[in-house]
Amino acid sequence: MTRIVFAGPSLYGIAHPNGLIIAPPAAQGDLISAVEAGATHIGLVDGNFGSCASVWHKEILYALSKGCQVFGAASMGALRAAECFQFGMIPVGSIAQAYIAGDLTDDADVALLHGPAEFDFVPFTEPLVDVHATIECLKDNGSISAAEAIEMLAIAQSTHFSARDLDTLFTEYSFEIARGIKIRALYETHVVRTKQHDACLLLTEMLKNNEQRSAGDWALSQSPALLGLLEAR
Repeated sequence: MTRIVFAGPSLYGIAHPNGLIIAPPAAQGDLISAVEAGATHIGLVDGNFGSCASVWHKEILYALSKGCQVFGAASMGALRAAECFQFGMIPVGSIAQAYIAGDLTDDADVALLHGPAEFDFVPFTEPLVDVHATIECLKDNGSISAAEAIEMLAIAQSTHFSARDLDTLFTEYSFEIARGIKIRALYETHVVRTKQHDACLLLTEMLKNNEQRSAGDWALSQSPALLGLLEAR
């Protein structure tokens, strides 16, 4: 079995486990290429957008129709899993489930700016899902007040993902400078990496999943709607 995971900034700093091929963030056509190269399990974590065409829904459906297991989590993978889980894509982690439930609706909630492959796709900005989780953690443990949490979250939500770094978060607040320095230190100490957590869950799920479905048997179990989508490809 060949297991491939498309990931970048969501796995920054995480050792790549044996048994999985870790590829760069996916662009349109990469999943089709992986299937045609023999992939039996595909994990979609991070994907490119803006500068190139993003992963297409129908290439996910194509992979599924060939009996390939397709998992999605954390970032682009969570978005596509929420859109394709009814057709057999496997959502992993709290972010994917939040998109499925409608608790998250904006693609920008998981977007961030990151470095190139040569620098291991190091994140330059903070994704909103991580900011929100960290602020909630600090509020729940009494480190910040409800009013401080509301203001910080409002700043984060109003800042474009490409500019949402810690300098921005901790220079536009209204509280005193000394208080801002203390909260920033608390943020960095207690930061909640939701995307990274979900990406690691996907790696675990893919390593323990040994099922390889027959494309024909699987397709027969699906709704006519999926078959129609594939025929319209």
